[in-house]
Amino acid sequence: MSDAHDEHESAIKTPKQLIVAVLAGFLVPIIAIVLLVQFVSNDKKVGAGSSAQTQEAIAARISPVADQGFTFKDANGPKVLQSGESVYKTICAACHDSGAAGSPKFGDASAWGPRIAQGYDKVVANAIGGLRAMPAKGGNPDLDDVEVARAVVHMANAGGAKFKEPEVKAAAAASAEASAK
Repeated sequence: MSDAHDEHESAIKTPKQLIVAVLAGFLVPIIAIVLLVQFVSNDKKVGAGSSAQTQEAIAARISPVADQGFTFKDANGPKVLQSGESVYKTICAACHDSGAAGSPKFGDASAWGPRIAQGYDKVVANAIGGLRAMPAKGGNPDLDDVEVARAVVHMANAGGAKFKEPEVKAAAAASAEASAK
């Protein structure tokens, strides 16, 4: 038999190469870890001489998160009725921009024509009570009937109708003015 199985050959042939390989085995991972930590933690450092201790910076850091980007409504205050366009943008546009579930697209006169022919009262009643896939008041029960009617007028007029914007009842307007005072 041959002695070929007993022969080993390695890249390390001298003691000097062994020392270099051992040091590289320790130093390369340590250097990689140090560089990785530097990369991860390299952020804008705030320290002496920066603007971190100004009154504005401190106030921004300790301000409640809930105050940022929210508009609070007084639940006890009088209800401010939205315009037809704002109701359309927030509620109705989800379906009427794309024509989802057979809804007439905004500004499409051919789709709005048969609905306009039914008359203002019928179209508003369908919007308030719901029709086929459309839920009552477009799915927002908090809307006032006048807001829904304004949205219907906005959409129908864009589709070729000449409906007049509904007016708020005198009693509701008077009570809103009285509560505002």
